[in-house]
Amino acid sequence: MNRTRVIRGVIGACAVLALAEVVIRLGIIDSEVIPPISVVLLRSVTLAGDPVFLAGVADTVLAWLVGLALAVVVAVVVGVVLGSVPWLSTPSRIVVEFLRPIPSVALIPLAILLFGSDTEMKISLILYAASWPILLNMLYALQDVDPVAKDAMRSFGFGPLAVLWRVSLPSAAPFVATGVRVAAGIGLVVVVSAELLSGGTGGLGVFLINAGSSGGNTDVMLAGAVWAGVLGLIVNALLVRVERGAFRWHFARTERTAR
Repeated sequence: MNRTRVIRGVIGACAVLALAEVVIRLGIIDSEVIPPISVVLLRSVTLAGDPVFLAGVADTVLAWLVGLALAVVVAVVVGVVLGSVPWLSTPSRIVVEFLRPIPSVALIPLAILLFGSDTEMKISLILYAASWPILLNMLYALQDVDPVAKDAMRSFGFGPLAVLWRVSLPSAAPFVATGVRVAAGIGLVVVVSAELLSGGTGGLGVFLINAGSSGGNTDVMLAGAVWAGVLGLIVNALLVRVERGAFRWHFARTERTAR
């Protein structure tokens, strides 16, 4: 079923690209504004050998990886504390619901003021934006842990930490993995947006700014955007594979329940 879904997705994407190529070639859309898709894809291939572009991608990926790793650590630790201490649950949820809707892009001026316009700023924004999906999944997962399993552990004399380690965290792990996958996509969008809006010394967004400021480089800008999308697809595919491999028991139980 997964293979069929992938094949259908590829066919749909190719159909959309072919339609866009025809529309531009027929002059319905000015090719000076948006180059033909074939030109953009060819430029994407040539960018793969451009050292300036590759250096920018490396800067973006590095900031994204560090920010995502910090978000995982912070969100899991905070989620365990808030989900395990009952009297913290209500006040913390009010704070979470207040802070969560604040767009990360709106915090770019504050992040520039605190950290400058380089890697530290990007990492701080990724940390903020990517923490929420992981934290919320952690909180909801800890609430849904089977109470019978926890009571059984307590009846055998296990303390709160042992119950947390042996029951709550394993049960919450698949949901945290899903949160990490969602947070990875959010983090990639945030880091490129931060580079586009704040500039800096390097990054994919900075490369796109420089390409756009030169004039007449729309194909280069779109080719860079293509690579950003490809990067997102690769990251999502890798995380899905890791998630399904590490938590095969969870997906098997979900499929049995769905039947």
